[in-house]
Amino acid sequence: MSVTAADTAYLPPRTIARRRVGLVGGLTVLGGIFIALALLGLSRGAADIPVADVARLLLDRLPFVAIDVAAPASWERIVFDIRMPRVLAAGLVGAALAVSGSAYQGVFRNPLADPYLLGVASGAGLGVAIAIVSPLPIDSYGVGWVPLFAFVGALATVSIVYLAARTAAAVDSGSLILAGIALSAVASGITSFIIIRGDDDVTQPILSFLFGGFNTSSWAKVIAAAPYIAVGAAVIAVHARALNVLQLDEEQASQLGIDVTRTKMIVLAAASLVAATAVAVCGIVGFVGLIVPHAIRMTFGGDYRRLLPAAALGGAALMIGVDLVARTLLEPQEIPVGILTSILGGPFFIFLLRNRRSSR
Repeated sequence: MSVTAADTAYLPPRTIARRRVGLVGGLTVLGGIFIALALLGLSRGAADIPVADVARLLLDRLPFVAIDVAAPASWERIVFDIRMPRVLAAGLVGAALAVSGSAYQGVFRNPLADPYLLGVASGAGLGVAIAIVSPLPIDSYGVGWVPLFAFVGALATVSIVYLAARTAAAVDSGSLILAGIALSAVASGITSFIIIRGDDDVTQPILSFLFGGFNTSSWAKVIAAAPYIAVGAAVIAVHARALNVLQLDEEQASQLGIDVTRTKMIVLAAASLVAATAVAVCGIVGFVGLIVPHAIRMTFGGDYRRLLPAAALGGAALMIGVDLVARTLLEPQEIPVGILTSILGGPFFIFLLRNRRSSR
């Protein structure tokens, strides 16, 4: 198990200071990668715009900053009305999936847990499909009733998975993944049945959710999703210390003053809200919540007070980069983002399984 915040009380002050400097340096590097990918995302597309001109357009929008930008008016519309909502949506979704994946791994004490493997994404997708075929008024997909239905589907799935995998003493890791796969298959099957029974007006929106993508991103979706993700991520961040303690067994955590059951329920609800909102924005995108937390742990350690902000930044950068590849690799054709993350995540999952087996 990685060194956590509880262990730093026994470290020399100089060692603690070096770790803090390393944390700041690591976050700075992640922030630089994030900014670079965001600028590329705003500049690349059907009409390429120089990165320097994109940076000038952004700086000119800052308060108390006035820059003479000799750029066509169409560039400003492309950057701020078309590409920026997409880049922000990708960043929000990436951060949401990485944070929720980190939270699930902490609650279940299983490094293989993530919204995709636990069936949470499929449950949220089923909720979205039900919302689309329901008679409830929905102005546009991604706002209105869609996040609520996605949240209910995600929370119901993770609850069933948790109960199915729980034994008298703890949650069995192998049973957790198997239960997640089983529930994911059931949710996917029901969603497929809804698609078969529906007409084209129902089929197309649901299929776009199943493959995942940001081609329908808009300011309305970003504004609607941001509060859900912010609230859920804030609740998880508040419980960062409790997540550190939960890496011990439940009896030890209780002795240290943690209400284990209450903490798990709160964190699971918050993580499900965050993951469900991500699904409502872009559809089912797998393995981001698995890849990013592992990469961050190797760099920043297992303390959730460091892990969560770094995972959010790393997840945002990864998703912006994947979306950039998805819409530029085969221009003018666009690859669904969910396909690319599955191509990346499948081999990574096998790699983790082999490493766990070798360590045992």
